[in-house]
Amino acid sequence: QVRLVESGGGLVQAGGSLRLSCAASGRTISTYPMGWFRQAPGKEREFVATISWNGSRTYYADAVKGRFTISRDNVKNTVYLQMNSLKPEDTAVYYCAAKRGYTGPSRNKDDYDFWGQGTQVTVSS
Repeated sequence: QVRLVESGGGLVQAGGSLRLSCAASGRTISTYPMGWFRQAPGKEREFVATISWNGSRTYYADAVKGRFTISRDNVKNTVYLQMNSLKPEDTAVYYCAAKRGYTGPSRNKDDYDFWGQGTQVTVSS
């Protein structure tokens, strides 16, 4: 079983930056593709970014491409989401997720097996 805990959310002005962390425990995630998703009030949970198990491949939603960067440190068992040039429409609860091992990264939330509790990101205009 993998436990995921997100941190780093908060309130930031438009144009600002935040770095989210997702710390895993219970077992290593070094073989797991990882993803970040977000959910705004009244909306479906949507894909943000995903990274392959070794970090060689990354994919982003069009809405965040060029502004967000997903990365991982398999020694620290942690995944990151660097968010720059934040916009009010980025306001949401951000979740990290793990997809069981040696498979490819995915944009589909239904492909993920483990989820964190989420961290709130609020961007003021």
